Amino acid sequence: MSIADTAVERGSANVFADLGHPEADAHIVKAELVSRIDDIVRQRGITQAEAGRMLGLSQPDVSRLLRGDFREYSLERLLRLLTMLGRDIDIVIRQPRSPAGGKLRVAATEAA
Repeated sequence: MSIADTAVERGSANVFADLGHPEADAHIVKAELVSRIDDIVRQRGITQAEAGRMLGLSQPDVSRLLRGDFREYSLERLLRLLTMLGRDIDIVIRQPRSPAGGKLRVAATEAA
């Protein structure tokens, strides 16, 4: 098979939806929240053990979380972890941006 024979398909903005993951919208939001947690930990230059003490988690749990193993974490728990790291969380409910309907999104007003 040559490169010319390879089909390329453009994905959506949600890799979890592209892979057929159930509840893909919620999963992408959880991934975004974990990314924000990782940004804060890196920005502060703290170890996973220090982050674990701040968050009430063990170092191995922090490691798993930051490596993307967050399936067992609820959206609520991830939001609580962010508040424990000193972030404010605002939840805004508004009309959808497109006729396709409502979406879950994460937006940050600062770098981390």
